[in-house]
Amino acid sequence: MAQKKYLQAKLTQFLREDRIQLWKPPYTDENKKVGLALKDLAKKYSDKLECCENEVEKIIEEIRCKAVERGTGNEHYKATGIATIEVFLPPRVKKDRKNLLETRLHVTGRELRSKIAETFGFQENYIKIVINKKQLQLGKTLEEQGVTHNVKAMVLELKQSEEDVRKNSQVEEEEQNEARLKEKRIQRTKRGLEILAERAEMVVDPETTPYLDIANQTGRSIRIPPSERKALMLAMGYHEKGRAFLKRKEYGIALPCLLDADRYFCECCRELLDTVDNYAVLQLDIAWCYFRLGQLECLDDAEKKLNMAQKCFKNCYGENHQRLVHIKGNCGKEKVLFLRLYLLQGIRNYHSGNGEEAYEYLNKACQLFKELYIDPSKVHSLMQLGFSAQEARLGLRACDGNVDHAAAHITNRREILLSHPQMWWLNDSGPETNSHQESPSQETIDQLVYMGFDAAAAEAALRVFRGNVQLAAQTLAHNGGSLPPDLRLSAEDSSATPPTSPSDSAGTSSASTDEDMETEAVNEILEDIPEHEEDYLDSTLEDEEIIIAEYLSYVESIKTATKRN
Repeated sequence: MAQKKYLQAKLTQFLREDRIQLWKPPYTDENKKVGLALKDLAKKYSDKLECCENEVEKIIEEIRCKAVERGTGNEHYKATGIATIEVFLPPRVKKDRKNLLETRLHVTGRELRSKIAETFGFQENYIKIVINKKQLQLGKTLEEQGVTHNVKAMVLELKQSEEDVRKNSQVEEEEQNEARLKEKRIQRTKRGLEILAERAEMVVDPETTPYLDIANQTGRSIRIPPSERKALMLAMGYHEKGRAFLKRKEYGIALPCLLDADRYFCECCRELLDTVDNYAVLQLDIAWCYFRLGQLECLDDAEKKLNMAQKCFKNCYGENHQRLVHIKGNCGKEKVLFLRLYLLQGIRNYHSGNGEEAYEYLNKACQLFKELYIDPSKVHSLMQLGFSAQEARLGLRACDGNVDHAAAHITNRREILLSHPQMWWLNDSGPETNSHQESPSQETIDQLVYMGFDAAAAEAALRVFRGNVQLAAQTLAHNGGSLPPDLRLSAEDSSATPPTSPSDSAGTSSASTDEDMETEAVNEILEDIPEHEEDYLDSTLEDEEIIIAEYLSYVESIKTATKRN
C-alpha cells in the first residue's frame, strides 16, 4: 500500500510538471471515458520510473477517474448546492467501496453522521467523524463548522470488529457494550478535565485537593495569565489522556483527545507555547496517531505540524540542544522525540513522492535508533537494583548506556523527589508498579521492619507507595522513620475506606450521586497522569525499529531503480 501511495504521488508530480489535464481530451473523451492517449502516457512514465507499464497505467487511470469525479462534483455543486465529501473509512473496511458522499451543508453534524453510518454500514452511535482536524459537533450545521465542498472526513470507529456483520448476537452485544464504555470514558475524560481546570483557577490546598499544574524544562511552575490558565490546563489534560490511549494503541480514542488538546493550546499565546516542549510533542503525537490509523493523507497539514514541532523544539532546547544540556546536563532522552520526528518526516516525504528527502530523514532516524538502542541486559541489571524498566531506559539514555552512571542518575532523581513526596501519591501508578494491591503484604512490611522501621509506619508507607519497598524505605529514612504529614493523611484516608463489594450496595440506589460521578471522572484523569515526569520521553522503540526498516526498504528499492537508469 505504501509503495502504491509513493507511485501515485510521483505520477501526480509528473502530471503537474508536464501540465497534463487528464480530465480533458485526448485522455478523456466526450463521454468521460478513458482516451487512447493514456496508454502512451503510461509508457512514457513507466520508462522514467522503470516500473511495470500496466501498473502505471492502472494508477494513472485511477487519478483520471478521481479528476473526472471531482470536476463533475464541482459542476453539480455549483448547480445544486449539494457538496461532495470524501470519506476515509477505518482500515478494516473493504477498500473497493466508493468513499464519496453527497450532502447539503445546512444539515447538522448528527444528520451527516447518520448518513455516513447508513451509507457505509456503521452503527451511528459508535462512530466519530473528524473533519479539518476537529471532531464533528452533532448539534451544529456543517456550514457553522467550516465544512465545505470536497472536504475530507475521517471515520473513527469506537467498536472493534473484523467483519461488517456479526452473526453471533452475543459477540455483537459485547462489542456494543465495549463501544458504550469507550464513549463513557470519553465523556468522563471531558468532565474530569473541566473539574481539574476549574480547581486550578481557585485557591485550593495542594496537599489535599488534586489539580493540574505545568512546569518548564527546569521543573519550575510557569506563571500563566488567568485568561489562558484554564485553556492550558485543559490542553495539558487532554494531551496526557490522549497519550495514555496512544500507549495502549487505542488510536481511535486517542485522536479526539489529541485534537481537543490542540484546540485548547491554540487559545494560548505563542510566547507561552515556546517556553515548553509540550506543544511540539503534541504535534508529533497527532501525526503519529494519523499514521497508525492508516489515514496520514487526511492530515493535510502534516508537513506544517512536523515543521512546527521542529521549530518548537529548537526554541525550547536551543539550536544544538545547548539550552537543554545546560539545564539537564545531557540531551540523550530527548533524542527519542527527534527520532520520531525524522521518521514521520521521512514517511510524509515518501508518501509525497519525494524519494531522496525521504531517504535522508529515514537515514537520520535509523542513525538515532542505533544511538538510542538499549541492551536489554543493562535494563535487567538496573531492575535487579530495584529500579523500574522505565527508570532504567531513561537513565541509560541520559548516561550514554553506562549502567553505573545510570544507577547514580536515577538515585539522584529519586532523592530530589523525596524532598517533594506528594508527587508520588497524587498520581496513580504506572503499569510496572503494583497498583492494584489493596493493602501491603506482610512480607513487604516485614522487609521494612527488618530494616529497623516501625511496623505501623512501614505499612502506611507501603500503602502510599503502592507496595514499592524501595520508595517506602527511602521516604521513611529521609523523614526520620515516619511519613511527612501530607503523606500520613493520605495513608490514613486510604486505610479508613473499606473496599466496596456488591453486597455493600444492595440496599442503596443504583444511581451515583453527582459528587460520586465527579470523583470518578477526576480519578479517571489522575489514573493516566504518569508517575514519572519524563514519561513522554520513554519508549522501547520497538514500533519505530520495524517502521524504519520497512520504509528504508521502500526508498532503497527506489534508489536501486534510479541507479539502473
